[in-house]
Amino acid sequence: MKVFKDMLTGDEMFTDTYKYEEVDDALYMVIGKNITVTEDNIELEGANPSAEEADEGTDTTSQSGVDVVIYMRLQETGFQVKRDYLAYMKEYLENVKAKLEGTPEASKLTSIQKPLTDLLKKFKDLQFFTGESMDPDGMVVLMDYKDIDGEERPVSTSQNTV
Repeated sequence: MKVFKDMLTGDEMFTDTYKYEEVDDALYMVIGKNITVTEDNIELEGANPSAEEADEGTDTTSQSGVDVVIYMRLQETGFQVKRDYLAYMKEYLENVKAKLEGTPEASKLTSIQKPLTDLLKKFKDLQFFTGESMDPDGMVVLMDYKDIDGEERPVSTSQNTV
């Protein structure tokens, strides 16, 4: 299994067990699923539990959300205005550029402008997530919803520098 990590913090962002694709050689788009996890029991959204598994009236804890966010322990964060996100992104890219200095991967940083501009057109609809360490200098993943095969699915987007 291949684990994609933030190169600055080492936080695990996603693995190759999720369906993902590269966007303009600059970003990864990871397709997630809405799930509910109940005390080590996973129930996919819309699934019917069997009659044998009827609720016995005990207290259980459950967590609902996007599988990538839950399993990779991503932490929700936010930006009030687009200007704040752009300031963060400028600093993040400068830190990545410094780390990639002299490597072929450094050229990928220039190709991020177009897909990022397209994503930010829907700024108010986006959710933002950091890695488990919640390091303010680390990568921020953008979450949006897209129609995939006739179904509205959560899609997370991270920089192709992981």
